[in-house]
Amino acid sequence: MNDVEEQRPPRYTRENDPYRLSSAYKNESELQLIAANTSRKRDGCGPIKFNGDAKKARQIQKFYETQNENIERMLKPVEDHCADAKAEAGDDHLKFQIAVYGSFAANIVLAGLQVYGAVTSGSLSLITTMADSVFDPMSNITLILTNRAVKRVDPNRFPSGKARLETVGNIVFCFIMTTVSFILIAFSCRELADPPENEVKKFHLPSVIAVATAFVTKLCLFLYCWALKDKYSQINILWQDHRNDLLINGFGILTSVGGSKLKWWIDPMGAIIISCIITCVWLHTAFSEFLLLVGVTASVETQQLITYVCLTHSPDIEGIDTVRVYHSGPRLIAEVDIVMNASSSLRDTHDVAEELQIKLESLPDVERAYVHVDYETTHKPEHAYKKDI
Repeated sequence: MNDVEEQRPPRYTRENDPYRLSSAYKNESELQLIAANTSRKRDGCGPIKFNGDAKKARQIQKFYETQNENIERMLKPVEDHCADAKAEAGDDHLKFQIAVYGSFAANIVLAGLQVYGAVTSGSLSLITTMADSVFDPMSNITLILTNRAVKRVDPNRFPSGKARLETVGNIVFCFIMTTVSFILIAFSCRELADPPENEVKKFHLPSVIAVATAFVTKLCLFLYCWALKDKYSQINILWQDHRNDLLINGFGILTSVGGSKLKWWIDPMGAIIISCIITCVWLHTAFSEFLLLVGVTASVETQQLITYVCLTHSPDIEGIDTVRVYHSGPRLIAEVDIVMNASSSLRDTHDVAEELQIKLESLPDVERAYVHVDYETTHKPEHAYKKDI
C-alpha cells in the first residue's frame, strides 16, 4: 500500500457510500499540490511567495481540509459516532470533575485572598476584583446544583428531561455578575464626584501580591479548561469566567497601582472600566445562552450530517421533504419529514420511521428526534411559524 492509499479514508462501496462522497476526498499530497498550483498560477513559476495570492492558496487548501472532515464525519457510521462520544465522555469525566470542583475550591481560596487585598488597600479597583471573586464560588455552586438536577429526572414530571435547566443556570450566573458590576459602577462614580485631598492613594504591596496570586491561579485554570470548553457548556462558562477574571485582575492591578503612584482618579476610573467590561462580556454570554433556550438553529455541519443519515437510512426512503435541527438548551431537537411510496404498508412506514428516530437520537447531542412520513412533497409545511388562536 502506497502513501496515497494510506492517506485516503477507508474503502467505500455503493452500499456504504451511495452518493460517492469519498471520490471528493483529497489526500495530503493533493492538498499541497492544489495550494502550490494556485499560487503558481498567480505568481508564475518559482517558489511560493508570502503575499496575498499565497494567502488565497492557503484558504483554498483550508476549504478542502474542511471538506475532508465533513466527508469523514458523514461517512462514519452512526454507531461509531455514538461509541466515540461515549468513549470521549468516559475519558473526560475525571477532567470534568477536576475542572468543576477544582475551580470551586480555588475560587473559595482566591475570594479570601482578594477580600484581604481589597479591605487592606481600600482601592476601588481591587474592591471590584474582590466583588467578582466573591460571587465566583456562589456561581460555581449554582452550576454544580443545576448539573446534579439535570441528572436526576422524574420522567413523569419532566417528560422531556431537564437539560435546559443547565442553560437557565448559566443565564442566572451571567446576570448575577452583571448586577454586581452595576453596583460597583455606582460606588466608583460616587468617589469620582467627591475627590480626596491627596493627589495619590496609599500604595499597599501585600494587596497587590494577593491579587497577582489570584491572577496566576486563574491563568492555570483558564489553560486547563481550554481543552474541555467545547465539550461541556458548564466548562465553557467556567472558562469564560477565568478568562474574564484574568482581564479584571490584570487591569485591576494596573489601575490600583496607577492610583497609588500617578493620580487618584485612575483607581475609580479603572473600577468603572472593569465593571463595564464585565457587564458587556456577561450580557453577550447571556444572549448566547438565551438563543440556545429559545431554539436557535444548529450548525450547518450538524444539519448536513442528519440529512445524510436520513437519506442513507433505508432504500424505502425516496426523498427528504424537510429537515429542522434546533437547540433545546445545550442539546438538539431534530424534526424530519421523509418521503416514502404511497403504496407502502403502515407496518413498513412505521418500522422505517421508528428505526430512523432511534438512529437519530443515538447521535451525540441529539436529545429527541421526530420523524414524519409523507408520500409527496407538494403540500404546504405542516407547522406554520405563526398560528392564530
